[in-house]
Amino acid sequence: MLGKRGAPCPHPWAALHRAGLINRVLAPSNRRLFGDRCPPISLSCFQTPRRIPYSEAIGQEFRPAKVGDSFGPTWETCWFKVELSIPPAWAGREVHFVWESDGEGMVWRDAQPVQGLTKEGEKTSYILTRSMKEPEPHSLTLYVELACNGLFGAGKGSMIAPPDPDRRFTLSKAELVVFNRDVYELLMDLEILLDMAQLLGEENQRSFQALYTANQMVNVCDVMDPSTFPAARDLAAAIFSQRNGESQHTIHAVGHCHIDSAWLWPYEETIRKCARSWVTVVRLMECNPELTFACSQAQQFEWVRSWYPGLYAQVQDFVAKGQFVPVGGTWVEMDGNLPSGESMVRQFLQGQRFFQEQFGRICSEFWLPDTFGYSAQLPQLMRGCGIRRFLTQKLSWNLVNAFPHHTFFWEGIDGSRVLTHFPPGDSYGMHGRVEEMLKTVKNNKDKGRVNHSAFLFGFGDGGGGPTQKMLDRMKRMTDTDGLPRVQISTPDRLFSALEKESSQLCTWVGELFLELHNGTYTTQAQIKKGNRECERILHDVEVLSTLAVARGGAFQYPASQLQRLWRLLLLNQFHDVLPGSCIQLVVEDALQYYAEIRRAGARLQEEAVQSLCRELLQPKAGNTESTLVLNTLPWERTEVISRTGPAGTETLGMSNLGVAHIPEFLTGLCNWGTPILQVWVCEICFCPFPKEDGSIAMENGVIAVCLDVMGRLTSLRLVDSERKPVTTLLKPLEITLAGGLRGSASFSLQIGESSTLTQEIILDATCPYLRFLTQVEWKEAHKFLKVEFPVQVRSTNATYEIQFGHLQRPTHWNTSWDWARFEVWAHKWLDLSEHGFGVALLNDCKYGASAHGNILSLSLLRAPKSPDAMADITHHQFTYAVMPHLGSFQDAGVIQCAYNLNFPLHVVPASSARCPPWSAFSVSSPAVVLETVKQASPRGRTVVVRLYEAHGSTLVAWLQTSLPVQEAVLCDLLERPAAQGRLPLEQRGLRLSFTPFRVLSILLVLRQ
Repeated sequence: MLGKRGAPCPHPWAALHRAGLINRVLAPSNRRLFGDRCPPISLSCFQTPRRIPYSEAIGQEFRPAKVGDSFGPTWETCWFKVELSIPPAWAGREVHFVWESDGEGMVWRDAQPVQGLTKEGEKTSYILTRSMKEPEPHSLTLYVELACNGLFGAGKGSMIAPPDPDRRFTLSKAELVVFNRDVYELLMDLEILLDMAQLLGEENQRSFQALYTANQMVNVCDVMDPSTFPAARDLAAAIFSQRNGESQHTIHAVGHCHIDSAWLWPYEETIRKCARSWVTVVRLMECNPELTFACSQAQQFEWVRSWYPGLYAQVQDFVAKGQFVPVGGTWVEMDGNLPSGESMVRQFLQGQRFFQEQFGRICSEFWLPDTFGYSAQLPQLMRGCGIRRFLTQKLSWNLVNAFPHHTFFWEGIDGSRVLTHFPPGDSYGMHGRVEEMLKTVKNNKDKGRVNHSAFLFGFGDGGGGPTQKMLDRMKRMTDTDGLPRVQISTPDRLFSALEKESSQLCTWVGELFLELHNGTYTTQAQIKKGNRECERILHDVEVLSTLAVARGGAFQYPASQLQRLWRLLLLNQFHDVLPGSCIQLVVEDALQYYAEIRRAGARLQEEAVQSLCRELLQPKAGNTESTLVLNTLPWERTEVISRTGPAGTETLGMSNLGVAHIPEFLTGLCNWGTPILQVWVCEICFCPFPKEDGSIAMENGVIAVCLDVMGRLTSLRLVDSERKPVTTLLKPLEITLAGGLRGSASFSLQIGESSTLTQEIILDATCPYLRFLTQVEWKEAHKFLKVEFPVQVRSTNATYEIQFGHLQRPTHWNTSWDWARFEVWAHKWLDLSEHGFGVALLNDCKYGASAHGNILSLSLLRAPKSPDAMADITHHQFTYAVMPHLGSFQDAGVIQCAYNLNFPLHVVPASSARCPPWSAFSVSSPAVVLETVKQASPRGRTVVVRLYEAHGSTLVAWLQTSLPVQEAVLCDLLERPAAQGRLPLEQRGLRLSFTPFRVLSILLVLRQ
């Protein structure tokens, strides 16, 4: 033995070299981890392109198979029938079924899933018995469901490359083995000791103590004689039992398994990933009652509940025991930037209600470790949904600036604060190693302020979760001198400890911007368009359905249908779907879900309109054909409206005063062909005219425009102001509509080698902005399409719309924090203003933007090739608009104009000759936006209205409604009435007090 040849050398580097010798001496022990082996009695399989349930699979025809066979191609499923017989000589031994494949497997026994098997996740065995006893069955049949994809999909050549459609997956091992638990425990002791010796450093005496102890263990241990192992293990136990002082840092270790709801694999595969991962956690909890496991995403719980009810019942049991801990409170771990404010509310509303209904409690922590940045409105939304704590780690990925804190208070744009923690190990997938523990302490940027931190352990992204080895490592570090104190904990215990230490914490104000993945604001434009459109569709269906209920009659609010559609939309807001960082299969699924929302939403909207306006829509003898106009926004609108005639031609119209005043949240009737409220086409309101150089000028009394021959905007000015913000041609600029209520000019360009762009540039009568209706046939690779507007405005900051508000970002690159935001995200508008004048850029489905110097830029299309080689290679249609204005963007109505662009008026054929306009709601201040009108669930004739202050001001506003309101009560975002929240019903309406960007929700109880 090594130690018997001489005393260990005291020189540290020689000592570390000797540690390598110890590893080599004990290599035979690794080989003795498994003892006797026995092949299956029989092995057979069948293959299917579908993901089918167990009950269907076992009825198929199985054909003989053998170890070494390959299966595929990618995304196929192979079911194996494995017949086993444990040799009688193995009585009293621990017996495992070992299965190794480069696909993901699930073991089924007695019609229930019992173990996930993933070589990449270090799970290659299923424990049949800890000690084989005579009464136990020696012969049994298992089924293994093998997915022809790996833990991270099937990228061709690299993980995030597009999937290889022809990849084969090999079965490399299938056998019964005797597991030598004593060898395993000895190896775990030595691993921890050798890591301590190598990582604690030569200045730390504990590193030498650990090394010398390992050397002594080798001296007393004969790898051929298991009876020598206990003495060796006693030496290790003596080191592990030496305790820390009271001031040592405490690490709260929580089991974790981040499962992307879709990424490099489709939604359907995620359902199986959840089952494989969670059943493994359940098996671990049965053997390790101290294990805790934090699990987010209500959608994944719902999937397991629906597809694996037996497993879900076990999960419910461990939730009740406090080991399986639901966290997050949202439907999925959504993108933190792009969903609308109302979508974010619904993420929490659907998630928290699910957890309350299923487990009797809501979540107190928001859990979003892997999202590409975090909106500055999130703190208010968390607080409104019963959450005061937040955990993430993604900002550790910053390319330029290291975020200065790991534990801090995060303050949103309204002043709401939440206690925020980034695990200092900068990962949500730790393995319980000494190196990771030491990094967690060393890397902590808030040393001295707090003495507790999180440690999330388990394989993640593609699932997998914790392993027994991870737990056994940490058991040896529970309170070992020289190492941080490690305790298996829960998120609640961690945050409770941090709250007690929070008096010295710093505060970060504003967004948590990730300096990476800026392209996700633009990639997969069809997904982003689908998101914006479906948010609008569900908004309108809720408004119209709520008003239909309030007007009386037999109409029933479509609560269950709306919940189903909202959950589809929320699922597509997952942080690798809406940002576009997913494979083509996921894109196809997402677009199908949007199509379903559009189809079902149109039907629900039609039913609501039929009920709301039934008398106006019924044909009556002698009445001329009219048009019913419905406005789902909370302000009056003056717009050109169009109607398609019997011949398919489009007719434009306005009221006889040249404006169509459409009161807020109302139905109004416009008559074509009668003198009352007659809509007519004006011959002189609008007249674009060409110039000698081929350019075209347009004017509508509000703004004047000049376009050059290639369609570029060369001049844009307000009529009453002297201020002027300012490829290969396929089809020159030409006038499309030459006069009347609308004028437009169009052109076509070839862009890149094989793409084309066609634009119709539209100016409507009295409209304060110029629209660019754009169609692109996009066939590029590694290209980026943007539109830029150089304007004569000077400001050091630009303003961008975010959820329920806006924020400012610099237009200069003074610091690394500034230039790292070379591309940022916005919702419906951005604005660059100086005192008295500004220019806004509006859009109907784009999110990537920037303002550098005096140039406003909107990102339109990208062409990345991984992980989807066909990303955005298709036809696109979208609209953006430019709006010059006097005064501030608030006073000029930029916010309202951006809403108008995104929420077109509904024009419905009607037959009644006259109809007085009916308005359901109005708000006294333009600074307050009435964002949402919906039925409260499950309160019958109770309506929820949600408003927010949009200007950044403190004010009192009055909400008026024509609905038969019996009672009004303030509520939180989960629609729970506030204590002492009753609002008096006054003649002017409901008096509401706002501070900047405050979101208010109100329950309106209607009279029967």
